[in-house]
Amino acid sequence: MSAHFLYKQNLLSYVHWLRLLNSLTNLMKKIAKLLLDTPIPSNFLGGLNNKECEVYKAMEIITETLRFPSDCNIILGQSHFIKTVEDLYEVMVNSVPGVKFGLAFCEASGPCLVRKDGTDNELIEVAVENMLHIGAGHSFLIIMRDAFPINVLPGIKNCREVVNIFCATANPVQVIIAQTEQGRGIMGVIDGASPKGIELDTDISHRKKFLLDIGYKR
Repeated sequence: MSAHFLYKQNLLSYVHWLRLLNSLTNLMKKIAKLLLDTPIPSNFLGGLNNKECEVYKAMEIITETLRFPSDCNIILGQSHFIKTVEDLYEVMVNSVPGVKFGLAFCEASGPCLVRKDGTDNELIEVAVENMLHIGAGHSFLIIMRDAFPINVLPGIKNCREVVNIFCATANPVQVIIAQTEQGRGIMGVIDGASPKGIELDTDISHRKKFLLDIGYKR
């Protein structure tokens, strides 16, 4: 087999692969154009239609940090009716006599005001300021002093307007919010810090002693 023949065969193979590569490139261009010109299918993004997919793509995820006094506990939740303010007020004062708290509720229709109530003007203003920053429709925030969520949560959960509780804590809280053209909604919260390990026997003893010291166990 001559060198000239081998050279010719290699050249033909090279040309063949070039043509194949060119064909694949043209095919990819056609597929890309088809994808760009085709409406988003209804089963894309979990069955959303085209308009809903546009909203999804326009959605922004942001975080807001709750700011409240270090000697306070908070409850962040979601409700569904303007009567929330009055009913939550009654739950608080009936659960802990003399309780100091502030309550703010983001109205989601009509005038869309931040409704407020409570027994302590400072805590009312702190609650209002936080909810102005969160801005999520039908969300509410209770900030309490000299009382604890464990004292009032059963009543709050049984309140007819309340549909969800996001957190009840004294820890630093970051609120994860979705924002669209329509408004804002709370997706969840980051409550305190992540675990650093697993408790040992000494930690278990300390936990049980702490509950005894604060009067929750006998």
